Amino acid sequence: MIDEFLARHLPDVEEAVRKAAAVEIMPRFRQLAEHEVDQKSGPHDLVTVADRMAEEHLTASLTKLLPGSVVVGEEAVHADPTVYEALRGDAPVWIVDPVDGTRQFVNGEAAFCTLVALAQHGVIHASWTYAPALETLAMAVRGQGAQVDGETIRCGSPEPGADLRVATAHPLYTSEHDKRILARLDVPGVVSRPCGSAGLEYLKVARGEMDALAFNWPSAWDHAAGLLLVDEAGGAQSTVAGEPFRIDRDNALPFVVARDEPTTVRIRGLLRGDR
Repeated sequence: MIDEFLARHLPDVEEAVRKAAAVEIMPRFRQLAEHEVDQKSGPHDLVTVADRMAEEHLTASLTKLLPGSVVVGEEAVHADPTVYEALRGDAPVWIVDPVDGTRQFVNGEAAFCTLVALAQHGVIHASWTYAPALETLAMAVRGQGAQVDGETIRCGSPEPGADLRVATAHPLYTSEHDKRILARLDVPGVVSRPCGSAGLEYLKVARGEMDALAFNWPSAWDHAAGLLLVDEAGGAQSTVAGEPFRIDRDNALPFVVARDEPTTVRIRGLLRGDR
């Protein structure tokens, strides 16, 4: 069912993603009033009127394109955590992060994006990563490769002997325990930095601009689109337990996404404390 849908409606989904950004996000970029920004779990966990309206826009347009599908969106799950259980159900699921990088969006920085993925039974079939302020659209379809603005991309492999460039979960969003785990990457041969928009960090790995990512939170809307993008660009991923990260189950954390399997194994071993 999903393969047939994608064969016919890829351009329609792209149009829906672009339109949501054009109507609900970009008119508010660098134009937010104070009352249009709220906190969720704390001062660094922000939501704006653009997040909410873009998710509503996408929910309506995407479920209209694919009758019988449901949406697991960041803001819907915040309002009702049981919505997340749809990832374990039988219906096709649109996984939506309307503004990934809300902190950057609020600060007037262009490094934010809209993330959409289509999954069923835990398998991600297609994904869209759209950075409207950067005028960049990446997409991937399972078994058909990954593209950025119509051009095929490949992860490649790190240059032999070069330091591995790794983006990690941002300190603002990590516990002391998580910080201790991620600090294991502070070794010769690895250069780490805090991540920005997760979706754009995945795109950098898929394009070979970053070597690896190390994340310690499981939210499907942050990861689904990027996981397929990197996979279709030839990359690899693994939890610290040596198993693939899946959106429809609990996972051992942190997990690693990298340009190739050897890099994944290297970073995973460091995170586990292997010597």
